[in-house]
Amino acid sequence: MAKPAPLSILPLSSIIRSLAITTISSSPVLLPPSLAITAKLAHSTSPILSPDSNPVLRFILKHTFYRQFCAGETPTEVKQTIDALKTLGFKGVILGYAREVVMDEAEADKLKSCGEYETVGACIRQEITPWAKGTIETVKLASPGDFVALKFTGAGSQALYDLKQQADPSPALKEAIDSVCDMAAARGIRLLFDAEQQAIQAGIDAWTLDYMRKYNKGSSTGAVVYGTYQAYLKATPSILASHLAFARKEGFPLGVKLVRGAYLGSDPRHLIHDTKSNTDDAYNGIAASLAKRSYGPVLKAAEGETVFPPVNVVLAGHNHESVHKIQDLRTSQTENGQEQTDLVYAQLQGMADDISCDLVQAGQVKEGEKKVDIPKAYKYLVWGTTGECMKYLLRRANENKEAVQRTREGRDAMAAELMRRCKKVVGLA
Repeated sequence: MAKPAPLSILPLSSIIRSLAITTISSSPVLLPPSLAITAKLAHSTSPILSPDSNPVLRFILKHTFYRQFCAGETPTEVKQTIDALKTLGFKGVILGYAREVVMDEAEADKLKSCGEYETVGACIRQEITPWAKGTIETVKLASPGDFVALKFTGAGSQALYDLKQQADPSPALKEAIDSVCDMAAARGIRLLFDAEQQAIQAGIDAWTLDYMRKYNKGSSTGAVVYGTYQAYLKATPSILASHLAFARKEGFPLGVKLVRGAYLGSDPRHLIHDTKSNTDDAYNGIAASLAKRSYGPVLKAAEGETVFPPVNVVLAGHNHESVHKIQDLRTSQTENGQEQTDLVYAQLQGMADDISCDLVQAGQVKEGEKKVDIPKAYKYLVWGTTGECMKYLLRRANENKEAVQRTREGRDAMAAELMRRCKKVVGLA
């Protein structure tokens, strides 16, 4: 019996919407004005240009780009989206609260502390408390086995300042993060501390390791807290190697989410690999080392290290070749009776659906039917008001701009699936 087309599991509305959006994203004529409009909406302070206050604008965005990439504005909408994904066959979701800040280098250099007394009180009320409330709600919306993504910049100016200075989180923010971690650990939810811009990433790394040491050590179910590592950065292999060494010395499993990178528009160019090929090599080399739990030519051991510690991995990516490489490696490990690293695959909601659906189908192989890697496929999606999600949508648009070939492949896959369904209706397929 022929294997069903991967995209056949998606509803027709998703196919049509994805085809329309990827057609725009892959068009040299339509993409530039679309990016300009999205950037204007994401950064404007005018109520007329805010989807949260302009009902016409909100309606247009809510039923197009927002619907494509986001989970919903209310807990009810979010639960419906998650349930629909799991009904399709996804093992779980990575859910994030959309509130975030994206800065350029000049803005990062101007960061200041909230100060004391009335000013710090306002920061807590207006920035930290809303972020904590939204993040706690996100943990409540997730189910055991799901992930929740934390984006620290959403906690406001004091969080940004502390991260830039590589200082500990402020008392109010620390209390908020602790409450999120305590609830997640109690409910069997895993936490991904997202990577952000390089201006504050060293601070994020320090916070991540502190929380890994607190929550991963002694956990009976593996890593609770995961860090995010961007393969497009030249320094990533050495940073990850140092974190692996720290995890081994401290005696806890390192949680690793590996991505290619999402801040091409704001990270300094000299920190990023010179070519896409170099980024692909870095990503594939790191992924192979994590899957095999062994150092290699890309992920080299830190000085004096020989033992690779336990790791739990989220392999996030939209590249067919990279996914297939790891699937082949893990199938070989299965055939040889080798112990497998705990690893899940993840793609962004609304992107790379052909890869995601192929993983879902591969994950439905009955146990014992044949010796292959049975993947666990997850979708990463954010929730929040349409206005709160605008900066996230802008990053997705910029990501499509930097990966036009991949976007075209997605467009062609959707077009082929729509044609297959039309032929089936008239009896030609």
